[in-house]
Amino acid sequence: MLPVLLLLLFALAVIIIIGLHLRAVRNNRKLLQTVTDLHRGTWGERRLVLQLLKHGVPARTIFHDLYVEKTTGGTSQIDLVVPTKVGIIVFEVKEYSGWIFGKGYQEYWTQVLAYGRKKYRLYNPVKQNRGHIAVLKQRLARCADVPYFSVIVFGGSCELRDVGCLPENTYTVYMNEACKMLDTIVQRNVPAHYGDKYEVLRVLEEAVRYGGNPEVQMRHIRNIERMLEKNVR
Repeated sequence: MLPVLLLLLFALAVIIIIGLHLRAVRNNRKLLQTVTDLHRGTWGERRLVLQLLKHGVPARTIFHDLYVEKTTGGTSQIDLVVPTKVGIIVFEVKEYSGWIFGKGYQEYWTQVLAYGRKKYRLYNPVKQNRGHIAVLKQRLARCADVPYFSVIVFGGSCELRDVGCLPENTYTVYMNEACKMLDTIVQRNVPAHYGDKYEVLRVLEEAVRYGGNPEVQMRHIRNIERMLEKNVR
């Protein structure tokens, strides 16, 4: 009789755990949808959105998967933007494994796998996000006095090694440190002079809507593929 009772208790515990997990998944999906669609961006980006929401960042101040037109043609895809009282924080999310080496001034960084047996070159994410910020500044020219902060968020199982020489207001963090970095930026800087906050929100909202267009997404992908082909030649 006792083994049967233990088996029933075990089965009940499993059912409860599964139920709690499913409820958590549903709650996360509902929370995520207050900011973005479930299919937009990468899982790492959506994970960061969830972390910010659970940290208390208002949904109306989180802008995910923005596509901003460049003055020279083409578009710039920005993972995440959060306007704060001290300035605009622009997040770039990277999912890597292995060891990551790089300096802020270098064109390319290095990813090392298999304990040094395999090495790959990757474009400097600091420069990449600096380009995103430059495009955003052009669109928000009426808010020229607002500071920008670049935060490169590393997910996956990577380890940052010898990463440094970063420009001012530029930070590299692991995924679980992103919210703490946001708090640090807000606490250590003075309030920004936005001038027209509604203009900022309008531009960011427009960039999110623009990025939801499949034609825009495909055009952006084709432009990236052409750039990669030029670099290979």
